[in-house]
Amino acid sequence: MSTDAAPNGKDGPQIEVTEDAAEQALSLLDSEGLDSSVAGLRLFVQQGGCAGLSYGMRFDDEPESDDTIFTHYGLRVFVDPASMNYIEGSVVDYETGLQGAGFHVENPNVVSECGCGESFRT
Repeated sequence: MSTDAAPNGKDGPQIEVTEDAAEQALSLLDSEGLDSSVAGLRLFVQQGGCAGLSYGMRFDDEPESDDTIFTHYGLRVFVDPASMNYIEGSVVDYETGLQGAGFHVENPNVVSECGCGESFRT
């Protein structure tokens, strides 16, 4: 399955999702009983952490009216306008390692991160 070229069918800022991350998220969506053709992964930025901002992710039944919607490998990703200012150009990946497995955001806008990598500053 391929990834869409642009959000909402138009050119603009991008959020990428790797195939591994999309597969993991779709599996979790399915286990929650959510319809992946409507529901999706919400990626957002919130105040918190030792560097000032942190990422948040959750599943939403449907997008909000002002969300930018990205579709990658069948996964819909919803991003609100305020969060887009901090995370445009980011790549969401799923990593496994000695410290466990989980989703990771590679954000080109970050100027510094805390030591554990859970929070950031732009």
